[in-house]
Amino acid sequence: MSMLRLCNGIKNNSSSRRRLIHSLQFATVKAEEISGSQPAQVQNLVQGKWIESGNWNTIPDPLNGEPFIKVNEVDENGIKPFVESLSKCPKHGLHNPFKSPERYLLYGDVSAKAGHMFSQPEVSDFFAKLIQRVSPKSYQQALGEVYVTGKFLENFSGDQVRFLARSFGVPGNHLGQQSHGFRWPYGPVALITPFNFPLEIPVLQLMGALYMGNKPVLKVDSKVCIVMEQMLRLLHACGMPVEDVDFINSDGMTMNKLLLEANPRMTLFTGSSKIADKLAYDLNGRIKVEDAGFDWKILGPDVHEVDYVSWVCDQDAYACSGQKCSAQSLLFVHENWKNSSLMSHLNHLAGRRTLDNLTIGPVLTVTTEAMLDHKNNLLKIPGSKLLWGGEELENHSIPKVYGAIKPTAVFVPLEQILKAEHYELVTKEIFGPFQIVTEYKDSQIPMVLKALEKMHAHLTAAVVSNDPLFIQDIVGKTVNGTTYAGLRARTTGAPQNHWFGPAGDPRGAGIGTPEAIKLVWSCHREIIYDIGPVPHNWQIPPST
Repeated sequence: MSMLRLCNGIKNNSSSRRRLIHSLQFATVKAEEISGSQPAQVQNLVQGKWIESGNWNTIPDPLNGEPFIKVNEVDENGIKPFVESLSKCPKHGLHNPFKSPERYLLYGDVSAKAGHMFSQPEVSDFFAKLIQRVSPKSYQQALGEVYVTGKFLENFSGDQVRFLARSFGVPGNHLGQQSHGFRWPYGPVALITPFNFPLEIPVLQLMGALYMGNKPVLKVDSKVCIVMEQMLRLLHACGMPVEDVDFINSDGMTMNKLLLEANPRMTLFTGSSKIADKLAYDLNGRIKVEDAGFDWKILGPDVHEVDYVSWVCDQDAYACSGQKCSAQSLLFVHENWKNSSLMSHLNHLAGRRTLDNLTIGPVLTVTTEAMLDHKNNLLKIPGSKLLWGGEELENHSIPKVYGAIKPTAVFVPLEQILKAEHYELVTKEIFGPFQIVTEYKDSQIPMVLKALEKMHAHLTAAVVSNDPLFIQDIVGKTVNGTTYAGLRARTTGAPQNHWFGPAGDPRGAGIGTPEAIKLVWSCHREIIYDIGPVPHNWQIPPST
């Protein structure tokens, strides 16, 4: 592919790997030169040192199957240094309002420098192309991820980190007594992040952990971990102490053992609900979760701007090949849209996506066979029909371990969705370019709400309408944590300027905003000052 030319790779085998092979001083790879001939290598970071073990996991190129990245993975026998590193961090953290407050200023400076670097075209282009190599998406989608990350870093520059630790005071019952509420770190913590946003999710959560005074160990999906390896090198170049973050590459069983032995005070997990539930059990509930999302969109009774609404629906369902936890999975269309050009527009927009520009591409967690089987099972439901797609991509070299299908939509009647024998099948999350479409009438709004109430994941949602009473009714009877309402409502998009995360679950984690950082990466501590004076002529009272 012209945009992702496969050239000679670079072999790095020294412990530091800091060679001036790139115009960017922090970088140890060139995105365009990672290839099967000489794959790039990814190391681990622990106690301030980049290390290698004897275990290498070879990652296939998602576009052609060539072994193009070698990830040095730690096995269960190699976790001791990581356990020791976390154990050195006390429960009160690396800093807090009473300890090493200069570190709040340090991270304000690190964020300022990193944000400035992300504003440089050569840096943003480097990360966008690196993202494309490991999690193929269009250049604009990859660049959008880089943009959000850079803006987040700018947001928390200067004094903004210390403002996260803002406290409050309340007058006490008598002279000399005051209660003060503080945001307190957990100390040793862990982050586990997925493949689909290999820069944005781990950076935003990692920096939030560091801002609040925690010592994190970070694990990113091995398929994309090279992105965060390079990001950590950038942060080190911007002044982040090398001992502040440990970076581990491993399989799931090894990471699970590390968590059980290191016993972090809090773990942030972004990924599937099944694994989230296992971790919640294993870690005795000391977990925050941004898990799966079978996300819905309702097109209200007021029909406006059909071209625009169609474009947003297509983006929500199929950008990044549908591999977003916020992707539009279920579209409720009011019958008033039937006479518009909505469906023909959606069909056309889905059909113009091509592998050449990565507006459709490899699905990294669901095979082609699994997605086509799901389509076939849905088509057995009475009244269902294939609207578009439902076929394997043509003329591709994507390896069979990944998925490759055309953007797909299946219509299922609302009455059938609600039937017990169909509901779980219809609402099964397919982490790929796949959506369910249904239609409803005014009299069926209670049925729509019933379908939403039965869902177990409540991440994003959209109510596409400018009717305030309709919006009020739907929003008031649903729970999704990030809900867009109005004519321009969407389900995808996690910019740095608003909360992104689920609702309805006490384990729910947010990302991006001060509120999210404080909720996930700190707890409340109350300190009550009571210095007196003791009243004059005070005497010991009777026992009570």
